[in-house]
Amino acid sequence: MSAATTWPAAYPNGYAVVDVETTGLARDDRIISAAVYRLDARGEVEDHWYTLVNPERDPGPVWIHGLTSEALEGAPLFADVAEEFAARLADRVLVAHNAVFDWQMIAREYARARREAPVRQRLCTIALSKALDLPLPNHKLESLAAHFGVVQRRAHHALDDARVLAEAFRPSLHAAAQGGVRLPLHECLPLTEWADRPVPRIGQQAGGPGGHGGSGYGGYRATSWRPSRKRPACPYPNPGRYEEGKRLKQGMRVAFSGDTSVERELLEDRAVEAGLHVATSLSRLTSLLVTNDPESGTSKVLKARQYGTPVVDEAAFGQLLGDVEPASEQ
Repeated sequence: MSAATTWPAAYPNGYAVVDVETTGLARDDRIISAAVYRLDARGEVEDHWYTLVNPERDPGPVWIHGLTSEALEGAPLFADVAEEFAARLADRVLVAHNAVFDWQMIAREYARARREAPVRQRLCTIALSKALDLPLPNHKLESLAAHFGVVQRRAHHALDDARVLAEAFRPSLHAAAQGGVRLPLHECLPLTEWADRPVPRIGQQAGGPGGHGGSGYGGYRATSWRPSRKRPACPYPNPGRYEEGKRLKQGMRVAFSGDTSVERELLEDRAVEAGLHVATSLSRLTSLLVTNDPESGTSKVLKARQYGTPVVDEAAFGQLLGDVEPASEQ
């Protein structure tokens, strides 16, 4: 980008490029290593930081990240590094490849430590590469790196993954600035309420069949970010859509999209307890969409707009849950 070109005034003043390695991909999994590259407003590296984290449980897919129980035994707990990690994130946009995953893992760790991550916005480099229409064969980090000539030395090592992403993000940021592209920034809501569930996988070193993925790790699947959680079928018929100013009614189908300040599964549990049907996708039968970011452009938000599905934020939904109308007698 030439010096004569004006840098977009709306762009952030700094970025924290983050990568975390974890024991798995579910809500009860833990961070085992984390790295942060701090960048200035134009994507130049200021410094970097890396730490191992003792997850207080088995490390999960060692064949992927290479971190054994022995390697993590003397590492600090997340609560011990939370303050230093926060200092690296403060007043910056969190940048990650599939940022929603890294952010959710970080937010959960801070919630467990009874603290709040100082992150208010995130930027996903997958979304940015789509906005730039980069000619990539897929959305893997290695493909983005190859496009910009960045050499990866240790895949699935948090520090090297963060370095690679930082080096690929800088030219992406400049291309966006030169093309007048609006950065795909999303709001991050820190978790204010969290409840741990029993973890049945403690006390056993994980190892996939033949040293690879598969089902060797307590149901871990390398292709799934969030294992499905079976809920009992809603016993009430769907009474139709929610109408503004009226009460929710038992049997209504409710879908969720984006970050919530109450951990998503807790919010879903409360909806089920109130007699609502929690839907994992949005259709013409959905009664209500709950989202704190109606302009996010997620598939659920776009479908809600297309179908005319009512939308409320988390706070309004919480109030509605307090007075749900009983289902009509059959």
